[in-house]
Amino acid sequence: MQPAVKVLVKKLPHAAHLPLPGYMTPGSSGMDLFAAIEQARELPPGTFQLIPSGIALALPPGYEGQVRPRSGLAAKHGLTLLNSPGTVDADYRGEIKMILINLGAATYKLQPGERIAQLIVTQVARAVLEERDELPPSLRGEEGFGHTGKFRK
Repeated sequence: MQPAVKVLVKKLPHAAHLPLPGYMTPGSSGMDLFAAIEQARELPPGTFQLIPSGIALALPPGYEGQVRPRSGLAAKHGLTLLNSPGTVDADYRGEIKMILINLGAATYKLQPGERIAQLIVTQVARAVLEERDELPPSLRGEEGFGHTGKFRK
């Protein structure tokens, strides 16, 4: 197991009644984020809404937050996140918000305090780009989108 990284968190006034994000099991990779809304909201099929989490973070340099959908909401109701995974940069200090979309067949009623996303904190590498006229060859080459077919041989 990797050592824990200290992340400063600010709970915003509209989330004072909510718990801080947390890992729901000892083996969880992501911390659940809550809907910091005052009243239930309906999300009809094919629509999306920006949902506040009620928290802001100060991630250490060299880390990012990744906001990802919750699999249970996706499998049971067709709810997922646009811009997934969403990136929380180390220098961003604003509220984390999630773009929740309903790809299901029925209107979903989002409840205040409902767990709607996961936050994963991970290290990131900074790339140094080195321009070249040619790139070294690889087995795959320039083949893209669907080039391997349905089954690997």
